[in-house]
Amino acid sequence: MAGGPGLSRDAEEFLSYLAVEKGRAPTSIAAYRRDLASYESFLAGRRLALGDVVPAVIEDYLDYLAAAGLAPSSRARALAAIRGLHGFCQDERGAGSDPTREVATPRVPRGVPKALSEAEVERLLAAVRGEDPRALRDRAILEVLYATGLRISELARLDLRDVDLAGALVCALGKGSKERVVPLGRPAIAATRAWLVGGRPALLEGRRGARRDEEALFVSARGRRMTRQAIWAVVRRHARAAGLADRVTPHVLRHSFATHLLDHGADIRVVQELLGHASITTTQVYTKVSQEHLRRSYLAAHPRALRRGPPPRSVARRARTGWTRK
Repeated sequence: MAGGPGLSRDAEEFLSYLAVEKGRAPTSIAAYRRDLASYESFLAGRRLALGDVVPAVIEDYLDYLAAAGLAPSSRARALAAIRGLHGFCQDERGAGSDPTREVATPRVPRGVPKALSEAEVERLLAAVRGEDPRALRDRAILEVLYATGLRISELARLDLRDVDLAGALVCALGKGSKERVVPLGRPAIAATRAWLVGGRPALLEGRRGARRDEEALFVSARGRRMTRQAIWAVVRRHARAAGLADRVTPHVLRHSFATHLLDHGADIRVVQELLGHASITTTQVYTKVSQEHLRRSYLAAHPRALRRGPPPRSVARRARTGWTRK
């Protein structure tokens, strides 16, 4: 995608507004910055200022993104950034109109998350071998991700003070800088304790005198806080070792966490709180996964479930005669 030399003053002040007044996370600000840089570069190529934009220009830009191969979800996200910018200009700069009001949001197909089975999660967790500091760290990362359903970015932001092993709790900072408390299971507690005792001190000790992130829960071999990209690389590496490379995405353990809770009878409102979803409709997508699991289990186990081959005699007779229970 095209990128300009810098953002306009209006765009910079809009991003500042999002960060300071709305409390948006740095990752969200960075995504908005990329989307707005591409948008303003497109406008510059047409010699247009923000105040010159009409709905047709924005529609042309969305067509340009589609031609460049961006998925509907990426185009919808870009339009959200553009809407925010023009809305800000109207509210704070006195712009006469908001050209995005007449632009339809790209339709995003509602996909069902691809959760791992419980056996596949066990394979992934068992893929970490050894007791060296990196292995202890990687094991703790995987166990905590599956035990809590945290986003990878949320895990990267965890400090030591955010984890209460005695109380079996983690305090996570989610989207919109909203805090939530999530329980920790025994395996995750044991893995985290092993990392804090036998792994983390060794990695920090090796960086004596160098810049270190003393407060970060998970640190790299250089003693620095791990980024979400580094944590994702850990997950991907062990997924390959477990033969699950084609099944694992950055959110796969989060999806699996939610799906397995629902499979075992957890209330959807509880799962909503644990995931940090603002709306129950976001969480409801996992009920589709769980219902499909129930359907497969029923078909595989129930003696009168639909199966291949001829139906039982009684069913065939009813089909011929049109009989129904009164």
